[in-house]
Amino acid sequence: MRFSSIQRILGILMMIFSFTLLPPVLVSLIYQDHAAEGFLIAFFVTVTIGLLAWLPVRNIRHELRLQDGFVIVALFWGVLSLIGSLPFMLSEQPHMSLTDSFFESISGLTTTGATVITNLDEMPKAILFYRQQLQWLGGMGIIVLAVAVLPMLRIGGMQLYKAETPGPMKDTKLTPRITETAKALWIIYLSLTIVCALAYWLAGMTLFDAIGHAFSTIAIGGFSTHDASMGFFENPLIHLIAIVFMFIAGINFALHFMAYRGKTLRDYWHDSEFRFYSGILLFASIAVVAFLYFSGIYNGRESVIKGVFQLVSFATTSGFTTADFNQWPGFVAILLLFTSFIGACAGSTGGGIKVIRVLLLIKQGAREVKRLIHPSAQIPVRVGDKVISPRVIDAVWGFFALYVASYTVMYLALAATGLDLMTAFSAVAAAMNNLGPGLGSVSSNYAAINDPAKWILCFGMLLGRLEIFTLLVLLSPGFWRR
Repeated sequence: MRFSSIQRILGILMMIFSFTLLPPVLVSLIYQDHAAEGFLIAFFVTVTIGLLAWLPVRNIRHELRLQDGFVIVALFWGVLSLIGSLPFMLSEQPHMSLTDSFFESISGLTTTGATVITNLDEMPKAILFYRQQLQWLGGMGIIVLAVAVLPMLRIGGMQLYKAETPGPMKDTKLTPRITETAKALWIIYLSLTIVCALAYWLAGMTLFDAIGHAFSTIAIGGFSTHDASMGFFENPLIHLIAIVFMFIAGINFALHFMAYRGKTLRDYWHDSEFRFYSGILLFASIAVVAFLYFSGIYNGRESVIKGVFQLVSFATTSGFTTADFNQWPGFVAILLLFTSFIGACAGSTGGGIKVIRVLLLIKQGAREVKRLIHPSAQIPVRVGDKVISPRVIDAVWGFFALYVASYTVMYLALAATGLDLMTAFSAVAAAMNNLGPGLGSVSSNYAAINDPAKWILCFGMLLGRLEIFTLLVLLSPGFWRR
């Protein structure tokens, strides 16, 4: 472990991140909401700490190892969340405690979308913009952004990319150089954000709301500038635009890249994960719409709009809402929550277990059934025309086992803090799947739950965002042996 190199990189990353605290200052000056001071103080504190960390080790040059990448990713997400909480603590409105500030910050950066802030419609514009920006930065991963910048500073990026990029097939690069890969992903990410913002604006949102909601839509974050979330906009066209872009953001960005490079949409349909993802959304949407309609809750048009919106929002782990789904029939509410366990595609901005892992688990289960009938048969697991190696299957099963174990431990821990069982169950799901809204007491916000529960959920958000292995590997004694 080369701690001096880790310190140097963390210092550089902190100085880079400090400049993301300046756009809210500009927003504050435009809207004259008197919130600029907190962001300026946070900027100078962050850049100073980063500079002090970097100066003593600025001349040290070592090639990063994979171990170093895991440590940097985990430390940086923790440090970044702490720095990100400063504006919330320093602001007069809302003036938040360390616990609430850290919760809001890590929820934004991990694109979870769980909030402890109420009365959003009365908050300063700078604070509202900052929350949306946190999600946008976290959407593709601040580390991937750093990968595009670090090579210019003579720092290797492949180790960081492997530690950060989600999904079971992490070694696949879209372009020969890792820097070009990161840049390609960010160009696509930025382009989708601009198109989404323009669509929202043309559909009737204000420019401020359009940019803010485009940030959280493409990031699959779920933060809104209004307490009523997307329900504030009683405009079916806006809801339809949100559905389309949530669906697009839940697709593997490698497919977007290949479609753009090949100027064809065939790559989407040839991808097994995309077909499975689309099928889940289609059939689950039909089930939700049918249940809402035949239960007499909404008429046909409202059942379709509200049902499809809420299903896509939960299944992609976006977390936007247009209705009080907590009051819907239990079957629908639980179905919505369960789709978040599957989540979006690997390589997307979404959370959850990921569609490709669920697909592999199903295929592996089917193979084991066939082996009971034909014990001597050699039956490979295929995804499309590719045979999946046993190493990948083992990793998926290992991930699933750790996911279940982590979920169980945090569920029991939340219950021990005094939360009712439904609230505890859904809160852990919302945190680990980076979903945001849950059921029971956390259907709209997390302001009412106790501080120990909030810290447990902060760990759950980070665990989900770094896909369990990246964080839990640091707890292994073998990881620290030389």
